[in-house]
Amino acid sequence: MDGPTRIEDQRMHEYEIDTNRDRLDLDVIHGFLVRSYWSPGVPRDVVARAIAHSLCFGVYRHGMQVGFARVVTDCATFAYLADVFVIEEHRGRGLSKWLMSFILAHPDLQGLRRFMLGTRDAHGLYRRFGFAPLAHPSRLMEILRPDAHHPAAAVDGASSTLVTGGNGISSDGR
Repeated sequence: MDGPTRIEDQRMHEYEIDTNRDRLDLDVIHGFLVRSYWSPGVPRDVVARAIAHSLCFGVYRHGMQVGFARVVTDCATFAYLADVFVIEEHRGRGLSKWLMSFILAHPDLQGLRRFMLGTRDAHGLYRRFGFAPLAHPSRLMEILRPDAHHPAAAVDGASSTLVTGGNGISSDGR
C-alpha cells in the first residue's frame, strides 16, 4: 500500500498549510497537546507514534508551526479527525476554518463513508463543515482508558470504561 498523498504548501497571507511530516515540530505539537483538555500529560513518545501513523496537517507562519491536525484513516471508508489546534496567538484569523477546508479537500479523504471527531467546545466550527451529532449513538462503542498513558494511575486501580452501542452488529454478533 502506498502512503498518503502528500499535499505541498498552500498559502493564505503569511500562513501556509501542508502535509509534509518532515516539517512538523514535535516540540510545538507535544507542548500544546500535553496541556490540552483531551490529552493532558500525554507522553512525547505517544504523540510521536500518533503522528507517524496519521495523515498530518501543519499550519506555519514564516516557517514556524502555529497549528496542527491529524486524521486517522484507511483512506477508503473511514476517518477520525484528532488533535486539532491553532496556537492562541494566531487564533481569530480564520486559520481553523482554512485548515478544515484543506483537510476536507485532501484527495485521500474523498468518498469516505464516515468521518468522525470528538470535541468539547468547537461544535460551531465543525458544524460549518457538515459534522453533526451522531445519527445513531447507540450503534457506537468505545473502550475508554483515560489513564492509559499514566501507568502509575492505572496500577493504583484506575479502570477502563466500556460504553456500549454498536456498529450495526447486535450484542450477540448478528
